[in-house]
Amino acid sequence: MNFRLVFKQLGLVLIVLSACMLLSDLAVWVMALSGAVHETAGAATEGPARLALLLAAGVGMIIGGALWLSLRRTTAHLGRREALLIVALSWLIGAALAATPFLLWAHLAGEATAGHPFQRYINCYFEAMSGLTTTGATVLGADPYPIEAVAPSLLFWRALTHWLGGLGIVLLFVAILPSLGVGGKRLFRIEAPGPEPEGVRPHIRDTARVLWYIYLGLTVVEILALWIVGRMSLYDACCHTFATLATGGFSPRTASVGAYTNWLAVDVIVIVFMLLAGVNFGLYYQLIRRKWKTFFGDTELRVYLSLMLVGTILVVASIWASVEPIQLTNGEQVESGLGSSIRQGLFTTVSINTTTGFCTADFNAWPFLAKAVLVMLMFVGGSAGSTAGGIKVIRVWIAFRVMIAELEKAFRPNVVRPVRVGGAKVDTDMKLSAIAFLVGIVLLFVLGAGAVMLLEQAYGDGTCDFTSAATASVATLCTIGPGLGKIGAIENYGWFSDASKIVLSLLMALGRLEIFAILVLFTPRFWKSD
Repeated sequence: MNFRLVFKQLGLVLIVLSACMLLSDLAVWVMALSGAVHETAGAATEGPARLALLLAAGVGMIIGGALWLSLRRTTAHLGRREALLIVALSWLIGAALAATPFLLWAHLAGEATAGHPFQRYINCYFEAMSGLTTTGATVLGADPYPIEAVAPSLLFWRALTHWLGGLGIVLLFVAILPSLGVGGKRLFRIEAPGPEPEGVRPHIRDTARVLWYIYLGLTVVEILALWIVGRMSLYDACCHTFATLATGGFSPRTASVGAYTNWLAVDVIVIVFMLLAGVNFGLYYQLIRRKWKTFFGDTELRVYLSLMLVGTILVVASIWASVEPIQLTNGEQVESGLGSSIRQGLFTTVSINTTTGFCTADFNAWPFLAKAVLVMLMFVGGSAGSTAGGIKVIRVWIAFRVMIAELEKAFRPNVVRPVRVGGAKVDTDMKLSAIAFLVGIVLLFVLGAGAVMLLEQAYGDGTCDFTSAATASVATLCTIGPGLGKIGAIENYGWFSDASKIVLSLLMALGRLEIFAILVLFTPRFWKSD
């Protein structure tokens, strides 16, 4: 293991994150001058927040710069082990740096933040990890510390961590640093979400850049749509766009997107872009090249949209049949008529299936069928190569096709029929990889739920029920954010014990990096030389 090379590249990642903090601070300052930032309770602590961002960026620059300068002469080949370690540490240590502004703000703001959750570092780390992994789970939201009580510049940074983590800070790293060479391909393949990601360009750096250009283009379009059509402030439009395209879910409002329930256009725009964010970004490149058949004929895309359609129908039907009023996240109630059921059911289903986690209604109060469908969709997630989390549609489809093939073997043992997806034969390695990942997710889900239950009994207040623990496990592992029970749409994670928050933070990292990039660090052979 070449640790010098690992820490040299990690230093550059810290520099990139620190630079993003400075840009975030500058962006909010410019928007505030133009009146684009809405007045909230947190605006009174904007001064300490800006200072906190500058100090945290300075710390990151110093540490990252020292690592890079002291190790800049290291030019060894970047192997697979080094690449795995760089990717894992980029999230684990990156979250530690991203959490620093929250902690500094809570202590610099004086009495205005007395007793605030961010005065404890574990809460800050949980929030930052949730941001970078695009989970959207938060410790904020409970009175007397609603999300609006946090300074606008910090909420903007919180949303920006989503955007950076969407396609990945390591993917950004590969896109802008040509010095990586062959090692960049290893970083890309480990960090890019989904099974066996394929480059859309001959060179991996060009692939990373193309994906970031597409990501940036969609970002600009959604910001303009929310700002002009949705009548949001530019600040709110940016924060919600960062969270939407990263399928993250952080909102600068405690009521999430439900704060804009009077504007149907906001729901429509967010639904459209959540759907787009859950699609393999490589398909957009094919669309740009006018390869229509490749795009519309993609098997995973068809299965993804079919699951979304069936899930939406079931959820809407369940809400409509219940005749109970729908509780919105802004505190209002609406009748569960067909129109309201379609609007709330469609938004929530798309939000959960794409692992975004935005909320407009308290789905925790919905009928059993609706909640069961949503939990199932939590596990599935979006497409491979998208910003969504979960098992990924293509893995679920491969596992389903393998099951059908094995079912046929039970009564026709002499028939040898290869498993095909979209006309292409699925080789043994791909089948084993998909099934192994599925089994890994299920095992980690069970272990995570069990660990949270035990830790809450030992260190918590003893009020954690099975539903809350189980959905907290799947909601963090599959990077969704809200779950059921005490972590529902109008609840938060602030009540968990510190020990549980550490476990849930680890689950977020495992889910974002598709479990193996983190699990290998616990394998003794990983650290041994061949």
